[in-house]
Order: sequence, then structure tokens, then C-alpha cells
Amino acid sequence: MDKYFISQSTSLALVICTCLFFTFFGVYYSRKFQDLSNYLTANRSVGLFSLTTSLTASALGAWILFGPVSASTWGGIGSIIGYSLGTAFPMFFLIFLGKKIRKEFPKGSTLVEFLRKKFGQSLFKLILLMMIFYMFIFLCAEVTAISVLINYISGTPLWLTAFIVLLATLTYTLYGGLRASLFTDNIQMILVIALLIISFFIIKNLNLDQFSFKFIGEKNPHLISASYIPGYTAGLTFFIAVAATNLFHQGNWQRVYAAKNLVTLKKSLIFSFFIIIPIVFYTGFVGMVAFSIDPVNRPDLGFFSLLLKNNSTMLSLIVIILGLALTISTVDTLVNAISSLIVVDGKAVIEFKKRKKINYLKFSKYVILLLSLISFFIASKGFDILYLFLLADLFCCAFVFTIFYSFFDKRINEKTAYFSIIIGLIGGLLLFPSPDFSKSLLVGFLLSKELFTPFINQSLLFVSFLIATFLPLVVIKLTKFR
Repeated sequence: MDKYFISQSTSLALVICTCLFFTFFGVYYSRKFQDLSNYLTANRSVGLFSLTTSLTASALGAWILFGPVSASTWGGIGSIIGYSLGTAFPMFFLIFLGKKIRKEFPKGSTLVEFLRKKFGQSLFKLILLMMIFYMFIFLCAEVTAISVLINYISGTPLWLTAFIVLLATLTYTLYGGLRASLFTDNIQMILVIALLIISFFIIKNLNLDQFSFKFIGEKNPHLISASYIPGYTAGLTFFIAVAATNLFHQGNWQRVYAAKNLVTLKKSLIFSFFIIIPIVFYTGFVGMVAFSIDPVNRPDLGFFSLLLKNNSTMLSLIVIILGLALTISTVDTLVNAISSLIVVDGKAVIEFKKRKKINYLKFSKYVILLLSLISFFIASKGFDILYLFLLADLFCCAFVFTIFYSFFDKRINEKTAYFSIIIGLIGGLLLFPSPDFSKSLLVGFLLSKELFTPFINQSLLFVSFLIATFLPLVVIKLTKFR
């Protein structure tokens, strides 16, 4: 107990009780909605409150307690703004794109399903693979994050937390589908907002003199300086990466189709947009405060170092419930999103002769169990998957302009789209940094670092995302459409 805030037995009891709570209500509520339409799109009948809480809960996750906090210690106010807007921006974008896709494809349930009608089989399979890969990495990140958090608080083994969280979430999500996910999201989002508000007042009172921009300016003025260049590059990097990846999140597209009408969809997306921004900004701001108080502490643990400053058992319990609510709401969305892609689009991938023999709903559950087993292994080892997450972000960036620009420019065909995406990927990968961020395939390996400007050498991640995102657009503009 000297090393940790609470005992393993107390922590484990709370984890089990919280997970059982969500599992019980998820299964209980969804038992009367057992058809495929409810599993995939909640029978297209979701109202304003439920859709708003679900969109918000799905967009957030345990990562908000680590990512923005850590990024703010080196990217400053710029990184926080970029993170906040990047997380919320897809909601704004879906107001326009969601309306368009529902009108053109009213009986759809996935983004890939829509793209399959527009492009050929080759590009469709590449998009499907990329989306599943990104969401799988997201799943690993969430389970790892909650396991590390509870291990930090109580010393509970990583594998034990990962096992309980995955088992509970899979139980009610694979049973109830989107209906179960939507219902538990309502409870989880109410809990998250309440606990974040409580944490705000506690952290502010515990650090009354330090919880301000003035204190940050005294200790680390560069973090809030308008002339701090890394702040701008960090902000743009996070905005591009987070916004691009969330546009390929099938969980968002499921909810676009699940809204009972376009008015409900628009209002829910607007509300979600304005709820997400202050939540992400708040956690990032706490990171700057924690870093200014004690720069020796681990950057990603800044939120907890301030909240648990007095080693309070009650606050430790609050943090665990907060982390679990954030994690489970995201994991159930990811599980159901991947499952829906396999159910709806699997038949277009598997050879025709084998299609009639496959129950795609059952098949999707087997795939989910396999992916969950891999994510359990990764989480139990405590691997740092940030680098792999960034790589998944890069892939999404290379796809984003080509795919979504094609919604408005009908001249873009499969050949043009495929070519622009591949060029964007190659350009981004050439400058994507090595794990230590000191060099890339092009800078420092194929060519000497001295041939490049200091800005490029110091901003490889930013430049790689910039190229991967915008090079496909240049290729499209230069290509003569057929």
C-alpha cells in the first residue's frame, strides 16, 4: 500500500462491479431487440439525447486522460487546440456528409458499403482493410490505457484488468449490438461528465495558485507563447491525424444511419461538437499545469498526479470509474463497428461460391473474438502502441481527401482514387519518423539529414502527415479525369 493509492482487492472489486453493471444493463435492455436491423443501426430510430451521448462517448475514450495531457507538455496550447478541434471536427463534417450519404443511400449501414457502389472491388477492399486496421489499433490502445491506469493506482496486473474489461464488453456488445452500445453509452456519458466536473473542482482547489495560465506562463512561457513554432506544428499534426482517423470510424457512420431523422442527426452532431471540445481542452490544460508544477513526473500521468495529490482513496475510486466508463463506451463502439463492417461488407470480399454457406453475423463474432484475443495479449504486456497508432493515423490521412472529395466530384474514378492514395502513402511513409523520431526512410537513411532544413529534421511527424494528407489532392487536381 505504500507504493499504490488503494489495494488490489479494492480496485479489482470496483472493476468487476462496474463491468458487471454495464454488462447487466446492456444485455437486459437489448434482449428485446434481437434482429439484424437493431444490431447494425438500432432500426434507424435513435432520438436526440441517446444519439448525442453515444456520439460523444464513442469519440472520447481513456486516451483523453493520457494523450492530450502528454502532448501539452511539449506542444503547449497549440497541441491542445489541435487535439480538441481534431476530435470534434468529424461531428461538424458529418452534419453535411451525413445528410448527403443518407439521402443517396438511405438503407445503408456502413461507409464502405457506400464506397463499394462508387468504386471497384480493388479499392473497396483496401478501404475496408484500412478501417478495420485503424479500429483494431484503437481497441488495443483503449484496453492498454485502462490496464496501465489501474495498475498505476493499485498495482493490479495488466492482464487481469484487460481480461475483465474485454469479457464484459464483448458479452453485452456481441449480444445486443448497436442497441446495447447506445444504451450503455447514455449511462457512461452521464458518469463521465459528472466525474470530470468533480475532478475539475478538486484539482482547482488542490492547486489553487497554480491552476491558471498565469502560473504556466511563469514556469513554462513557451507553452502558451504565440511565437512557439512547435505549438503550431503539434496543433496541426493532431488536428489532421485525429480528424482524418475519426472520419473513417465506422462507429460514427453507424450512428449517422441510426438517427431517426436528419434533424435529430444534425442537432446531435452539433451538441456533441460543443461537448467534446471543452473536455479534451480541459485534460490538456491539466497536463500543462502538472508539467509546470513538476516537470520530472511522467508527462502522460499529469492528470492523475494532480487529482491524486493527497493520496485519497475516494478520488482513486472516482478515477477508476471514470477510466472504465470512458474505456468501455469506446470499446463497445469499436467492437460493434468492426462487426458491422464484416456483416455488411464481408460477402463482397469472400468468393461467390462460399457466400451462401456463411452466417456473417456469427462469422463477425469469431473475428471479433480473435482480434480481442490479440488486443488482450498486447494490453497484458503493456506495449507502447503510440507509434503503431500514429502509423494507422498516417494511413487514414492518405485516404481522407480522395475518399471524401469523391463524394462531391463525380469525375474521380477508381483508377484515379487508387493512384492518389498510393502516392500519398508513399510520400508520407518516406518522411514518417523512426520510433525514436530522429530520422525517416528518406531523411537520415536514403539521404543525409544535412540535406534537409532544421525544420524538416525536427518536424518529421508533422511533415509526413501533411504530405500524406494533401499530396493525393494535388495528384487528383493534376490528373486528367476520364
